[in-house]
Amino acid sequence: MRDAGQLVFVEVRYRRRKDFGGAAASVDSAKQRKLRAAAQYYLQQHDGGESCPCRFDVVTFSGTGTPAQADWIKDAF
Repeated sequence: MRDAGQLVFVEVRYRRRKDFGGAAASVDSAKQRKLRAAAQYYLQQHDGGESCPCRFDVVTFSGTGTPAQADWIKDAF
């Protein structure tokens, strides 16, 4: 997605329970490396993408309620 001239890569995570830290904690350093690699590949495949400012957001959903609790972490890493 785009936001104020930035290309935003968004990782969406859901956890029913907060065992092991919950949804946000599941975006660990290994997952962040994979997301960076995917973003780098995307930027290389699109004209002019290498110079485009970008950021990584994480959107989490947790709980069993309807709707689940949502949290948007901008510039997460």
